[in-house]
Amino acid sequence: MRREHGAAVRFVWLWGALFAIGLFLVATQEKLALHQTANAIHGPGLDWFFRWFTHTADGLVPTGLALVLLFYRDVRAFLMMALSCGISAIVVQLLKRQVFGDMHRPSAFRDALGDLHWVEGVELHGHFSFPSGHSTAAFSMCFALAVVLARPRLAIPLAGLAALMAWSRVYLSQHFLQDAVAGSLLGTAAAFGVYWMLYRSPMSGMPWLDARLKVPGRRKA
Repeated sequence: MRREHGAAVRFVWLWGALFAIGLFLVATQEKLALHQTANAIHGPGLDWFFRWFTHTADGLVPTGLALVLLFYRDVRAFLMMALSCGISAIVVQLLKRQVFGDMHRPSAFRDALGDLHWVEGVELHGHFSFPSGHSTAAFSMCFALAVVLARPRLAIPLAGLAALMAWSRVYLSQHFLQDAVAGSLLGTAAAFGVYWMLYRSPMSGMPWLDARLKVPGRRKA
């Protein structure tokens, strides 16, 4: 499982660099001012792209990927995707509703944000801002995919893809940067924990993890 490990390490390295930059910005700049700066660059093409691209981090996408892995890979790959995204989603919802329920999204600060660019056609939410669920899903999903594919050279592009998904939430003013940064931490941490359990811990040697469903027409590996 060296290739899985290499992919996991590369993903974490790029995430760590991006997380450090995001954390520095969040720690050194006022939240609303930072959001105004982050949304300074915009245009019709970017509006269209991010309005649709943000849905790649919806819950249905990792669910679909998990089912594909169950039918066309093995139980280990299925659990890597399903547990990474499922556990991180549960943690996010608990934090949103039980701990940080009073933290509002950018749309609740329209007057204070002034002439900020608001993307047309986006239904904006006002509450449960921290942390970003989409950002969490993006990083847990892409980390899991990097491990399952076991191709270290794809890990960095996948981490970049996750970052772009998270950025879409800031661009669309569904979240502040701090929400996306926190989501990236939760998603990566959850996926790394699942990776360690399934690929590095004593449990990783259990034969049933490599079981494959019988799918008509599928060739044997």
